[in-house]
Amino acid sequence: MRARSYMSFYEEDPLHDKVLLNFAKLNFDMLQKWYQKEIGITTKWWRNSEFGTKVPYAREGIVELYFWPFAINSELKYTTFRVVTTKVNQWMTIVDDTYDAYGTIQELKLLTLAIQRWDISYIASLPECFKTIFNAIVEVTDEIIELSARNGETNLVLQCVKQALSHYVQGYIVEAKWCYESYIPSYDEYKVNAASNLGYQMLATTFIAFGEFATKKTLHWISNNIPLILQASSLVARLK
Repeated sequence: MRARSYMSFYEEDPLHDKVLLNFAKLNFDMLQKWYQKEIGITTKWWRNSEFGTKVPYAREGIVELYFWPFAINSELKYTTFRVVTTKVNQWMTIVDDTYDAYGTIQELKLLTLAIQRWDISYIASLPECFKTIFNAIVEVTDEIIELSARNGETNLVLQCVKQALSHYVQGYIVEAKWCYESYIPSYDEYKVNAASNLGYQMLATTFIAFGEFATKKTLHWISNNIPLILQASSLVARLK
């Protein structure tokens, strides 16, 4: 709302340009409608995914999570980036809750295998919530692949997304095993693992997939181990 307050200050100036002010207000209102539309798209996706009924413990935070990609870039041309990243943030939150508080160790081991091997058959016997989560991950991944097709690197993007997901859930299953075994890790053990399941590699892969820099070189950089800059930024975030 800072932009709107500036308009109020400008309007109080007796020398203000009325035409310019009217255009500024119109532009502000149009942008607000546009951003509301983006939130509406992701909210509809939440409803259609049936998280509210099939994953009853899931925290719905579409608006809160939308502000993350919005803060990165609010330009209109990045609409798709904001919508898809909000979806990614949302199912990452659900995955976090699943590993932290909901699933048994046996269920979580199977979910980890399903995601790492991209095979839903591993969770065929598990409650419906696990299948809903897996299907949502596959659906958003397919959307990322489809939107990155213009770069001609869809197979490599898919490989990168799968690898990022594998690293992400591996960190969670390690923590789940620690909890199940009543094991207290050392500070260094926890620090390394906690940085890996923050999801920065997954988010960075999503950012790269949509950009004009989604080249073989960049995608290999993000997928061949976790780049040092992501390790460092993940560690800083965890320490905070």
